[in-house]
Amino acid sequence: MRALLLCLSLLLALPAFAVQPDEVLDDPALESRARAISRVLRCPVCQGENIDESNAPISRDLRLYLRERLVAGDSDDHAVQAVVDRFGEYVLFQPPARGVNLLLYLAGPGMALLALILGIAFIRSRNRPEEGPAALSADEQARLDRIMRD
Repeated sequence: MRALLLCLSLLLALPAFAVQPDEVLDDPALESRARAISRVLRCPVCQGENIDESNAPISRDLRLYLRERLVAGDSDDHAVQAVVDRFGEYVLFQPPARGVNLLLYLAGPGMALLALILGIAFIRSRNRPEEGPAALSADEQARLDRIMRD
């Protein structure tokens, strides 16, 4: 039972192993800034993980590059921009809403609005009363009267 609990706790702690001890900065303030920035940068390989949690070699390179920029005196925004300049906007979990990205930001609400309009139109078309049979012409009425008398 203890072995199972130990294995489960190690599985939960896997993301903690991503940042290697040789990557940690001596200055705690710089290290906390690096960790905060690392949480908003996406791993180019893992896609769903930030570089702080990823064990991919490219994430290690990104973490080291980010720490180099911070040690060099860059502000948080400048350090993030340096990473974006090097790897593209793909590494941002929340890219800015401009250019092609604006299309992605507007696609979800646009599709929801379109679905709402189509749904309302469909429901309204179903609730229309059906038209009854067309009225008979005079010739048809006369013929029907003859058939009914006979």
